[in-house]
Amino acid sequence: MTDGERSGAGRLRAEPLLLGVRHHGPGSARAVRAALDETRPGAVLIEGPPEADPLIPLAADEDMRPPVALLAHAVDEPGRSAFWPLAEFSPEWVAIRWALDHDIPARFIDLPATHTLAWQDEPGENPGAGAGAEADAGGDGDGDARPGGDGDDRGAGGPAGDVRIDPLRVLAEAAGYDDAERWWEDVVEHRGVGKGDALAPFTALEEAMTALRDAYGSGGHDRDLVREAHMRLQIRSAQREFEDGVAVVCGAWHVPALRRKSTVTADRAVVKGLPKIRTDMTWVPWTHRRLARVSGYGAGIDSPGWYGHLFAARDRPVERWMTKVAGLLRAEDRLVSSAHVIEAVRLAETLAALRGRPLPGLSETTDAVRAVMCEGSDVPLALVHDRLVVGDVLGEVPATAPAVPLQRDLERAQRRLRLKPEALERELELDLRKETDAGRSRLLHRLRLLGVAWGEPTVSRGSTGTFRETWRLRWEPELSVRVAEAGVWGTTVPAAATAKAEADAVAASGLADVTGLAERCLLAGLPDALPTVMRILADRAALDTDVGHLAQALPALVRSLRYGDVRGTDTAALAEVAAGLAERVFVGLPPACAGLDADAADEMRRHIDAVHGAVGLLGDAPAPGRGDLRPRWQSVLRTLSARDTVPGVVRGRSVRLLLDEGDLAQEEAARLMGLVLSPGTPPADAAAWIEGFVGGGSGGGLLLVHDERLLGLVDRWLTAVPAEAFTDVLPLLRRTFSAYEPGVRRTLGELVRRGPGTRGSAAAAGAGTPGFAADLDTGRADAVLPVVRLLLGLAGDEEAADAGPVGVAG
Repeated sequence: MTDGERSGAGRLRAEPLLLGVRHHGPGSARAVRAALDETRPGAVLIEGPPEADPLIPLAADEDMRPPVALLAHAVDEPGRSAFWPLAEFSPEWVAIRWALDHDIPARFIDLPATHTLAWQDEPGENPGAGAGAEADAGGDGDGDARPGGDGDDRGAGGPAGDVRIDPLRVLAEAAGYDDAERWWEDVVEHRGVGKGDALAPFTALEEAMTALRDAYGSGGHDRDLVREAHMRLQIRSAQREFEDGVAVVCGAWHVPALRRKSTVTADRAVVKGLPKIRTDMTWVPWTHRRLARVSGYGAGIDSPGWYGHLFAARDRPVERWMTKVAGLLRAEDRLVSSAHVIEAVRLAETLAALRGRPLPGLSETTDAVRAVMCEGSDVPLALVHDRLVVGDVLGEVPATAPAVPLQRDLERAQRRLRLKPEALERELELDLRKETDAGRSRLLHRLRLLGVAWGEPTVSRGSTGTFRETWRLRWEPELSVRVAEAGVWGTTVPAAATAKAEADAVAASGLADVTGLAERCLLAGLPDALPTVMRILADRAALDTDVGHLAQALPALVRSLRYGDVRGTDTAALAEVAAGLAERVFVGLPPACAGLDADAADEMRRHIDAVHGAVGLLGDAPAPGRGDLRPRWQSVLRTLSARDTVPGVVRGRSVRLLLDEGDLAQEEAARLMGLVLSPGTPPADAAAWIEGFVGGGSGGGLLLVHDERLLGLVDRWLTAVPAEAFTDVLPLLRRTFSAYEPGVRRTLGELVRRGPGTRGSAAAAGAGTPGFAADLDTGRADAVLPVVRLLLGLAGDEEAADAGPVGVAG
């Protein structure tokens, strides 16, 4: 043992070594390692929940890769949970690894999680405040985390003893800084460990925190007083147990309170009678993004990726950082050379010298990257901030870590389907005709049923067929809580999703909820849940007499029929219920459309559109004994189009649907429009009819472009509307025509300008659209045919050679 180690051990035997740190501070992490190397304590005590002591040896497992977090959750209510995140550059993680590497006992000494989680029930309390953890009372994981000594900004107000302060901000302002992060970098990150005395940084930080505690008391964190009393009790107990003394790694804010003399009786009185709840604890993966303060994490830092780089870079951190940035920008096809890296490093160093900083910090490197590599643009700089300054690193935990059976089954499914959780958001294209992709789809849909939103379905870019799905995947640490919470439904993903679907069907409040659930069960491949869901669906459909509810429920039910062929699911029973539901809609729709006000009529128009699409799908797969339902639906639309008691918007939409399906001749549609737009019809009713016929994003603008008879009817009616009625119909007309594409509106304007019905004569006179001749130029058209064939993949070798580079001929 060296002389320094002997003197350090002597100090430890006399009193505990209190190492005040900033949570997730790489400078603190390096200083902790240096202090432990110098003093060689007999045990290391760490701020954290004591229930996690049995999990400490897992930190040495080769499959454990930070960032990770200790997760505590209530056994009977898994959604009640709290996290203790640790990154590679967290002082607590460094202390744990040092103890394991040196075969030294390590223990957590903070308030037990059994009290922390039970404390969340108390009225008027912030669930995570003072808990030493990122609390997740409601399931969003955004509670207060590790308050005190870590830059947790709680605001200000009230008397000095009750002010919620950010210690780092107060110290930074006292030193003349307007940015606490920049102050911390200058005094800690860029200064290294104490030269000649590894404890010097902790001594200086303790003096500063002592002054703050003298001025502000608990700083508004009243629960800290309870936590600190418990930590003092644990420290005393450890000192009696370990002759070589103990080192305590905790938030610097707590050091003055732990140093303060207090009797055992007084501390026991503080922690006596705390509420309890039965808890379980394990390790879970974490992400750099969730360490960031922007995520809502109270003890978060602004730049976890940057801090991780500072901790990992043994030398030349600025040069190595600029190299990382250059690699990222090159991967995004930006022109960045080694000369850019050299110039950016020089600029960052120059900026640091001008600003009086010992070394370039994040602000200097960011300014240099913007100026040199991003050419002054903040767009690529935002990518650098997102990918590197914050980062998408996702930790890993070993398979031996405790987990609920559902979590284990999910992990097996992920390995079997080669679907690895990742922190970086990505899109996943699935072809459901392939067994692996179909299995991935079922897993993601089952997890969504369980409330584990690992993936969100999105619109497929390549195909609209039912055999393709596109998912946007991103694994968030909170999903581990959701998995634990879903464990009450079963021990495997299929069993849990089935039980959850059955329970949701029983508890569903409306018919549309049950039909949507039936669709989700088919998507998730849960045949065991369908009988219960279908029974409840049939019962609800029989009792529900609201046509709006029936019309709202039918589309989801009919969409489900499309998945039978692709997913191999028997949908005969579903088709029977859907057909019965459709017939009830047919019977009840005409009387339900009578006497509606404007808002109700607009809602009914949307229901009719949805039912029309559903009938089209249902007609392709009719239920046994039901036949094709489309003729019945056409009869309903004809009835609606002819009744004067039906609102104009519904009548107009009915005529339009009949016209689109070829069940109504254009001449008849023009006749009906002429009748509606006659002088005897009130202008407001006529405008509503027009909105139903050509509005609602149904391609009505193109219909008017290509059928100038209809456009002429609208034009003549509009010019004949009396001045006193024009202001009443104007909002309806603006809403109708503003939904058209700009090109459609421009064409309609051109047609109206020269008068509907003059297109043919204008073209013959050479007065057509500018840029177009009166007749087709076949020679110019033939010239581009080889290129068109090449683009379509129809060209032979000779034509491909004749076409030349694509785009030249055009």
